[in-house]
Amino acid sequence: MNPLILPATTNATPLATPAPRHVRTIAACSIGNALEMYDFTVYSFFAMLIGKLFFPADSAYGSLLLAVGTFGIGFVMRPLGALVIGSFADRRGRKAAMTLTIALMVVGTLGLAFAPTYASAGTWGTLVVVGARMVQGFSLGGEIGASTSMLMESGGIGSRGFRIGWQGASQGCAAVLGALSGAVLYATLDTASLESWGWRIPFLLGLLIAPVGLYIRAHLDETLEPEQGAQAPLGELFGEHKSKIVRGVLSIVAATVGMYLIVFFMPTFLVRVLHLPASLSLMAGCVSGATMTVMCIVSGLLADRMASRKPLALTSVVLTTLLIYPAIALMTSHPGVPLALAIVAALTAISSLGGAHLLLLLMEMFPARVRASGLSVIYSIGVALFGGTAQLVVTWLLAKTGNPMSLALYMMVCGVVTVCAISSLPEQRRRIS
Repeated sequence: MNPLILPATTNATPLATPAPRHVRTIAACSIGNALEMYDFTVYSFFAMLIGKLFFPADSAYGSLLLAVGTFGIGFVMRPLGALVIGSFADRRGRKAAMTLTIALMVVGTLGLAFAPTYASAGTWGTLVVVGARMVQGFSLGGEIGASTSMLMESGGIGSRGFRIGWQGASQGCAAVLGALSGAVLYATLDTASLESWGWRIPFLLGLLIAPVGLYIRAHLDETLEPEQGAQAPLGELFGEHKSKIVRGVLSIVAATVGMYLIVFFMPTFLVRVLHLPASLSLMAGCVSGATMTVMCIVSGLLADRMASRKPLALTSVVLTTLLIYPAIALMTSHPGVPLALAIVAALTAISSLGGAHLLLLLMEMFPARVRASGLSVIYSIGVALFGGTAQLVVTWLLAKTGNPMSLALYMMVCGVVTVCAISSLPEQRRRIS
């Protein structure tokens, strides 16, 4: 028998047909990431319009730049949220932290949905948008650690990967829904209607799921058992696990850069750099989101069958690093919608294949008492430094060099960094506590 493959009877928890309690836990824990990705997609679709309404400037480019910059404030706030909410999750429990994060998400999304425009409220409207993004960023900084820790701890190790896989799958679903909602509004409403009220509808629709999320999370069973006499989570985390944090941040560089470039920036790249039809933006977003949904579940199921996390996590990054240059070269030399969509789907599938493996690798190297803090800090710093800046860096490279291969070269550098970092991570496949 292949030593990397575990027999199906490794754990009493089945790999398929999860119990209703597990279904509720998966739904409750995935909903925060889903809201994050949905809001990101919607904001991206309406960034130019939001810039015009809330950030008047001398040029349309200036308004757009300010709108995108405001969205970036959310990334800056994530590390602070990771420290505060992550440690709260390790002290008071995952359930309490998850209830707090979704409540803060609701506040932030309400602020975006009902913010008065600059024309009606002046700078107060602008400040509401900025404040809403700050609250959302702070909330999301602690969400990933608390919710993913609960998913990991809520059942047996034999189905741990399947549960974790839903974090990424929910983001893929939300990206598709966000893209479709934006596209439908642009197709059915005139410019005046979009500017006056239409752009607010997707944010309001996103809020409909929030009460469900709050209710489900309030009725979850806590998975953390506090240890008597344990030191403060952040003190232990930075005192005993500094090296793991640094290596963990570097290990997600390729994944977070790939997410924001392949799923979100690639449609813009295809339309503006390769001059393909504007309708391709929607199609590429839907294809990448749907592919990500499927492949994250596949990744989780494979993680439950393999004895080691590293092989597939490394394989996914290595393949993406090796294939990104010829993929972009092929799209550049033979621009066309069918080929572009096929390449986007293939790149998304390969880069998502090791997602659950990497996430498990990161969480299993921390004891439960600092697990939420550790993952929150790693994820928030990685996204803030690399994922949140990826589009800006690539846009700058494209403008400076005029070389469409700049995107591929940047992703290749990130891939090399990540391979080295993952190779250095400790692996504790059987850690339960």
